[in-house]
Amino acid sequence: MAGSPTCFILIYILWQLTGSTASGSVKELVGSIDGAVTFPLKSKVKQVDSIVWTFNTTPLVTLQPEGGPMIVTQNRNKERVDFPDGGYSLKLSKLKKNDSGIYNVEIYSSSLQDPFTRKYVLRVYEHLSKPKVTVGLQSNKNGTCVTNLTCCMEHGEEDVIYTWKALGRVVNESHNGSILPISWRWGESDMTFICIAKNPVSSNFSSPILARKLCEGAADDSDSSMVFLCLLLVPLLLSLFVLGLFLWFMKRKTQENYPNGRRSKYTLFHCGNTKKDGKSPLTAHHARHTKAICL
Repeated sequence: MAGSPTCFILIYILWQLTGSTASGSVKELVGSIDGAVTFPLKSKVKQVDSIVWTFNTTPLVTLQPEGGPMIVTQNRNKERVDFPDGGYSLKLSKLKKNDSGIYNVEIYSSSLQDPFTRKYVLRVYEHLSKPKVTVGLQSNKNGTCVTNLTCCMEHGEEDVIYTWKALGRVVNESHNGSILPISWRWGESDMTFICIAKNPVSSNFSSPILARKLCEGAADDSDSSMVFLCLLLVPLLLSLFVLGLFLWFMKRKTQENYPNGRRSKYTLFHCGNTKKDGKSPLTAHHARHTKAICL
C-alpha cells in the first residue's frame, strides 16, 4: 500500500499531460455568410464551475452550468448565441464575414489546477456567384486559333479553386488553374469550355464558351488568302473578257465593211487593159481608193 500514493500521483500527472495535449489542439471550422456553425466541445471534466468563450481577445459568452445564467457580453450577439441540447458546444448563427477569427473556450473547475482550454479557427466565406471569363490576346494563323481564357470572381475570391472542363472530344479534359490555354483549328469538332469555381462552402459554373464562336476569326483568316486571290483574278478575267469582246467586235466590223476581203490601196494591172479613151477600167468606187500602176 505504500506505493499507492505514488501510483496515484503518476496517474494524475499522466492525466494532466493528456488533458493538456487535448486542450492544445486547434480545430478548424468553416461557415457561410448568413449561415450557422457549431463549435463542438466535449470534455471529461466532471465538475464544471464555469465556461468562458472568447472571440480573438474579446469575451463572447460566459456559461454557468447547473442552472446558472448565460452571460452574453454584447447585445448584438444575444440572438446569435445558443447551446443546443443543453450541452457546452457553442452555436453561432447569422454569420458575417467579420466573424472569421480565433475562438477560445476555457472550462474552469475546482478539480483542475489550470482551466481546460481549446482553440478554434473559423473562416466565413461567401456563396460564390457565377465566374467571369475573359479572353486574352488571340492569334489566328493558318486557320488555327490560339488564345487564353482567364476565369475570375468579381468578389469573394478568398480560397477559391478554379478548374476548367473541355468538352467535345473523345476524352473530356480537365485543367486546374484559373488560366486555360487553348489551341483550336477551324474544321475540327466544336469544343465547349466551362470554368468551375469552388470555395469551402459553395461552387458555381461559368457560362459555356464555344470554340467555334470564340475563334470565328480563324475561319476569316483561313479564307483571307482565297478572298485575296479572288480579288486579283476577278479584275484580270474581266479585263481579258473586255479585250476579247473588243477584238471580236472589231473583226466583225471589218468583215461588214469588206465582205470580199480588204483591198490594197495599190492595184496592178496591165496597161493593155486600159480603154482607148484613156479611162481606167476600175469602177468609180474603187478608183477613189485605189492607185493604179500600169505595167
